[in-house]
Amino acid sequence: MMNRPHGPLKVALLGCGVVGSKTAQLLTEQAGELAARVGRPLELVAVGDRRTSIPGIDAGLLTPDLDALARRKDLDVVVELLGGIEPARSLILAAIESGTSVVTANKALLARHGGELFAAAQAHGVDLYYEAAVGGAIPIIRPLRESLVADSVSAVMGIVNGTTNYILDQMHTHGVTFAEALADAQRLGFAEADPTADVEGLDAAAKAALLASLAFHTRVTLDQVDCEGITKITRDDIAAAREMDCVIKLLARCAVQPDGAIAVGVHPTMVPTTHPLASVSGAFNAVFVELEWADKLMFMGPGAGGRPTASAVVGDVVTAARNRVRGVPGHGESSYNEPRIADPGSVASRFYLRMLVQDTPGVLATIAACFARHQVSIQAVRQTPQGPEEDHLAVLGVVTHRALGASIDATVAELRTLGEVDERIRVIRVEGE
Repeated sequence: MMNRPHGPLKVALLGCGVVGSKTAQLLTEQAGELAARVGRPLELVAVGDRRTSIPGIDAGLLTPDLDALARRKDLDVVVELLGGIEPARSLILAAIESGTSVVTANKALLARHGGELFAAAQAHGVDLYYEAAVGGAIPIIRPLRESLVADSVSAVMGIVNGTTNYILDQMHTHGVTFAEALADAQRLGFAEADPTADVEGLDAAAKAALLASLAFHTRVTLDQVDCEGITKITRDDIAAAREMDCVIKLLARCAVQPDGAIAVGVHPTMVPTTHPLASVSGAFNAVFVELEWADKLMFMGPGAGGRPTASAVVGDVVTAARNRVRGVPGHGESSYNEPRIADPGSVASRFYLRMLVQDTPGVLATIAACFARHQVSIQAVRQTPQGPEEDHLAVLGVVTHRALGASIDATVAELRTLGEVDERIRVIRVEGE
């Protein structure tokens, strides 16, 4: 790592959207404070963007040639805020190969190509920081990487997507449908015009991969995360959760299994109202960490937005800049473990199953026998009439004890072959023992 002993440290932005413009504003408005914390001034010297004019940005800083900007040899820190895979990946590699430290909020890129990028950073003796990639302003990356490094993590579980949390919170609080809550989230700017990455769980899955990699000192990629979104959640599901004194949250969870394998998944989950995560409302995020020595910790705060995310980005810029002043890189990737990633079918959980069944004698015994054949123990059963328009049917809600995912899949497959059971069976995980 090159240490230029005199003058300001030079910072460049790649991308200047909502987060990028707030990052530039923070670097400019807090210049004096940041200089005191780094030991040298930070100077924003260039902003890579195709536009020729951006409100609040000096036009003289703008350049459309992102590749040339990333390859500049006089930069100390490059901040990548483009998102997506390419050209972000190539630009980050170009900056690293030029001897420049990199700060990014690109969780999708890191979840797919993190190994390559961290290896490049190590080879060239520079930093690659990404606090803003998970949880916006919430400090969770650095605690897992540094503060808790002496402890052993058994599980990390969290609400890491503000859009889905807002949607589910609206459904629970106001009784609206998924479509109505999504439209409201889009109107307020919590959801994109194309919300697929959020509502299908892909954004949360990328963050789960990063959290699992940090927590268990290994490399977990996006394609290793078992992922389910919230698009199928209905008002009936919300009502069922309420009857069980639960709320539904989209949870990212990574945990050590009894056989030492690592389970990583994102699923809609019924969370008991007594659990700290149940009270996390609106677009907020929260991450719950279980450790051997420190027991249970929770980190909560704004999970998105220009100002909160810029705060995390500039925090990483300050850390990388301090390392440049010292002439040494900071903490790199910790990936010395190679645990097996658990097959989703081998992961145990409690489950809630909702089905329409014939309201006739003997049906409950038939269904219970089906569960028993697949070694699934039933904890509770609730049966209610479907309604006058279908008075021959009843709604059967079944809560299981902990069971393997494969056993639940086999149970559902057999239930769908029974004449007494409608094929439309809902399955939702339930948090807790």
